[in-house]
Amino acid sequence: MPTQTVTVGSSVGLHARPASIIADAAADLDSEVFLAVPGEEPVDAGSSLLIMTLGAGPGDTIEVSGDDEADVAAIAALVAKDLDAED
Repeated sequence: MPTQTVTVGSSVGLHARPASIIADAAADLDSEVFLAVPGEEPVDAGSSLLIMTLGAGPGDTIEVSGDDEADVAAIAALVAKDLDAED
């Protein structure tokens, strides 16, 4: 299963707005993608509520995994981006 480890780029971590943006993008993919704090159980990246339960703050490490390498890369790029800076 393809996996990428990325650093949370949003200044508030994976809170409401970043989690919603990531979940919306994951829901549009053709494969399932999961997010996890290293050593913890992965959660469905298509659920903003589950993403927020990770409790990941800015600069924390997140593992992004799934069956499709391109989909994993797309979600990993969003996790690493400062989504709070978007309008």
